[in-house]
Amino acid sequence: MLCQNCGKQEATTHIKRIVNGAATELHLCGDCARSLGYQSAFSDFGFGFSDMLSSLFEPAGIGALSNSVLRCEKCGCSFNDIVKSGKLGCADCYETFYDKLLPSIERIHGRTRHVGKIANGSPIQKKNTKLEELKEKLQAAVDVQDYETAAKLRDEMKSLSEEDK
Repeated sequence: MLCQNCGKQEATTHIKRIVNGAATELHLCGDCARSLGYQSAFSDFGFGFSDMLSSLFEPAGIGALSNSVLRCEKCGCSFNDIVKSGKLGCADCYETFYDKLLPSIERIHGRTRHVGKIANGSPIQKKNTKLEELKEKLQAAVDVQDYETAAKLRDEMKSLSEEDK
């Protein structure tokens, strides 16, 4: 959609006003929006998305500022670099800075274990399949009142579940 003011550039700012129940929409390009006094709602805050992410990480202690700063062997990134940019340098940074990242990851996501979909053939899927089989056998043993077998199945299920913890 073209800018409704100049008609030349692509509209990137979309403004909707409702006055006395009547709605009007205005589609402007960035230049026309600035010249008409429309600015980003976040422009006065003085921070970007990376600033917001970096504020979630704990700042490194004073000892980390010395020459013996721990750095990722693959990318050379230090924890202070991660805090400043809000971005990890590479996948190895997760292992290198695990202890320092864990509290922030838990605060952001609420947990550190994946609970989404599981790939076919993965060890987790095989374990879940085994648990389902044991549950069915347990129910069948209870139905025929074979409580000795049911107790063994229950114990086996319990041991499989405790491996997660």
